[in-house]
Amino acid sequence: MKTLTVISRLLCYPDGALQEAVPDMRRILREEGLLTREVQWRLDAFLGEIESTPLLDLQEQYVNLFDRGRNLSLHLFEHVHGESRDRGQSMVDLMKHYQAAGFELDSHELPDYLPLFLEYLAHCERSEVEELLGDAMGVVVLLGARLAERGSSYSVPFDALECVVGTPEDAAEFRRHAAGEGPDETIEKMDEIWEEEQVTFLGNSDPGSGGCTPGAGQGDQVRTTPVEWIEQPGRGAARSE
Repeated sequence: MKTLTVISRLLCYPDGALQEAVPDMRRILREEGLLTREVQWRLDAFLGEIESTPLLDLQEQYVNLFDRGRNLSLHLFEHVHGESRDRGQSMVDLMKHYQAAGFELDSHELPDYLPLFLEYLAHCERSEVEELLGDAMGVVVLLGARLAERGSSYSVPFDALECVVGTPEDAAEFRRHAAGEGPDETIEKMDEIWEEEQVTFLGNSDPGSGGCTPGAGQGDQVRTTPVEWIEQPGRGAARSE
């Protein structure tokens, strides 16, 4: 599912290779056709911003959004468990999914980093994508809503993820919370949302079920030379021969 690879790249720290890959990204999104016409149009406009904005400005914008506090952290379990011990166990469970599919992580990122998670899912069967990404959609919707409240175009990749697996039933509640948080609200606000039903991200999944088909469609994968997070033993990066 190459659309997930595109979204993964868009949520990485921007560099010159990302800007050069914009035409390939547009082609992949059109060919897969997973997005609604409206979201496709908005994502195309966002790609235009990526392509035309001076790189230093892009990088400053990215850092100001994602590296200034916890509110927009791209580490999924931080929005569910904070710094509790439960986060560590959840990452162990997620690591088992990666390992069962034949992938290993290097030391650059934690398993719950959203771009890394999407890169893994890009090689998986549709059923596993719907299950695992579906479990994480509460956090995805919240992050997208917070970005939209800030007027950031980075909300569009999160809307695109909703097109892939669907909008969760409680999406309106997450958006309502995001709208009422204020500029400096932190992760503690999430406690109110998850008080009745905490996310069961991977809770009912069998790490040995697999479904991942690494290397499929490698010729069409977007190469933006990001950090090589996922590697297969003896074969190098998952999207490289």
